[in-house]
Amino acid sequence: MNTLQNKIDFAMVIRVKNANPNGDPLNGNRPRTDYEGLGEITDVCLKRKLRDRLQEAGQSIFVQSDDRKIDGELSLRHRAESEVNGLGKKAFAKGFKKEDTAKAACAKWFDVRAFGQVLAFKGKKDDDADGVSIPIRGPVTIQSAFSKQPVSITSTQITKSVNGEGDGSKRGPDTMGMKFRVDSGVYECYGSINPQLAERTGFSNADAEILKQIFPKLFENDASSARPEGSMEVVKLIWWKHSSKAGQYSSAKVHRSLTVNTDGSIEIATLEGLTPEIIEGF
Repeated sequence: MNTLQNKIDFAMVIRVKNANPNGDPLNGNRPRTDYEGLGEITDVCLKRKLRDRLQEAGQSIFVQSDDRKIDGELSLRHRAESEVNGLGKKAFAKGFKKEDTAKAACAKWFDVRAFGQVLAFKGKKDDDADGVSIPIRGPVTIQSAFSKQPVSITSTQITKSVNGEGDGSKRGPDTMGMKFRVDSGVYECYGSINPQLAERTGFSNADAEILKQIFPKLFENDASSARPEGSMEVVKLIWWKHSSKAGQYSSAKVHRSLTVNTDGSIEIATLEGLTPEIIEGF
């Protein structure tokens, strides 16, 4: 399988309506915002959703959600030791070549060869210094998504649970809570795929096509009480495929060529020799 031969830049336009796109656990799970009041969806959140969609599409994923595990492994170490191309614990044993382990991990798991991973495992004892750390740098980078305007956040007091003990005449201190939502917002997100790093992980042209198909469906099968079905959608995916590994333009210049309006419509400045593909959301 040939590795990626052309640099790729991409952007997504995301619409949120009456949903909590990315709660902040250090702030009562309120939707994330920056100091200017712009809504934020972190790159980690977006990659989690990408991993889930890829797994649903039949791709092998290393960092699986607890509620989506398909192999029953208790930890990343267990998964790595049992699955890395049949190498098992040998792949993390002292004296084994880290390059071979990294190559096997990239070949096995889509998210490892796309986003990279640090396989950092300590020794058998807590004070064992003979642990294994294998850094893998992936070619796919995704930036956090930010809203085009400051978002309005609505707070609602809710009953989290019913009384499970006692005669039911008094509510426990944990039965009441708060729920938050972004009333409406249009977010923009940017990313790139680097062919030089793709050579190291084996990320291929076919892998890039799979990502292009997955991005428009990013929020499908992701519904919850915080994100009801239909409350979040990818409006458009903009995909720039350069003519070489180095690219005709820097990613910064390519990303600046896109203007996302507050209503979700877009305008794209012309870059000679680089024509974007505009893909409507699912």
